[in-house]
Parts: sequence; C-alpha cells; structure tokens
Amino acid sequence: MSVAVEIAPVTFTEGAAKELRKLKDQQELSDDFGLRVGVEGGGCAGMNYILGFDQPKEGDKEYYIDGIKVYMHKAHGMYLAGMQVDFQDGLNSRGFVFNNPNAQSTCGCGTSFSV
Repeated sequence: MSVAVEIAPVTFTEGAAKELRKLKDQQELSDDFGLRVGVEGGGCAGMNYILGFDQPKEGDKEYYIDGIKVYMHKAHGMYLAGMQVDFQDGLNSRGFVFNNPNAQSTCGCGTSFSV
C-alpha cells in the first residue's frame, strides 16, 4: 500500500524556516496551530499575502515544510504555486519576503501583488 504525498506549493529558505520556528516557540502555541499561508483580496496591487499562525479551517490542506506544519486553503495553491518565502535580516530591511513566480506585478511594500 502506498500513500500519496502531495508536494507543498510553497518553500521556505533556511532563514525563513529558522525565523518561523523561533516565532512559534516565542508564542508558545499548542500543537494544533500551524502556519497559515495564503492570499486575500486587497492591498495596493489587488491581493495580499497571509502569513501567520492559525488553527485549521474547513477547506484547508495541511503540509509539512521544513518541519513546520502549514495550513493553506486549497483554492490558494494556484496563486502561490512555486512561491518561496525568505527572511531578510539586514540593515535596510527586516522581515519576510515573498518570491512569487505567479505575480505579474507587486507593489513597493512587497506584501501585495496581482496575477
């Protein structure tokens, strides 16, 4: 008997995975919480990224990416397929960066995009 394992639509750089684990530990969240990755309407370019710890909701798919439990609504996969989440910790910028090959344009804030 074989079990089908679905490939997660997003990946994390080593720096992003390390920062996400640190944030989850700092918030002392229970094991049913995972990282929600998704999109929502709004922002200056039409859509915003969602990145935060949450509990599972109806319609979610669950993935394990670099040891991190990730929840993503199944409809969001088409917007995020191939996206890499990075974490910048430099003098000029600090925070998560979304490298999305599906985005046709992004705005200056880096959290809003259009397809």
